[in-house]
Amino acid sequence: MKILIGIDTGVNTGFAVAIDCGNGGELSKVTCLTITRAMAEIKLLIAENGPDDMKLYIEDARKRTWFTGGREKAQGVGSVKRDAQIWEDWCKEQGLNYLMIHPKANATKTTSEIFKKRTGWPGRTNEHARDAAMLVFKRFAK
Repeated sequence: MKILIGIDTGVNTGFAVAIDCGNGGELSKVTCLTITRAMAEIKLLIAENGPDDMKLYIEDARKRTWFTGGREKAQGVGSVKRDAQIWEDWCKEQGLNYLMIHPKANATKTTSEIFKKRTGWPGRTNEHARDAAMLVFKRFAK
């Protein structure tokens, strides 16, 4: 069994946990947290399960080159890029198995209705939580 964790970086950090028993990630948690709360959740998972059977999939906004909007949007983009760097540094410091994922490689901006149909997830979600979940849903561990 492998624990897959999806992270959508930003002020509202999308956080998803999927369990992979060999047939892909089945969602067990889909939510939105602060960056520090998400890191604390990961530490709890490490304490319960150990780090060896865990892999993080983190959306890397630094790889995104297309943006629209004005100055406020640009500041938000800079913040999300900085968060991606913080996540990468933190994973290295913790000795975690992780991948920084290009935003194009994820099925982002899924509506709530489509997300529920694809995943079967019954709970309420926001855009960030869904983006995190799509990083790990049915993903085969490598």
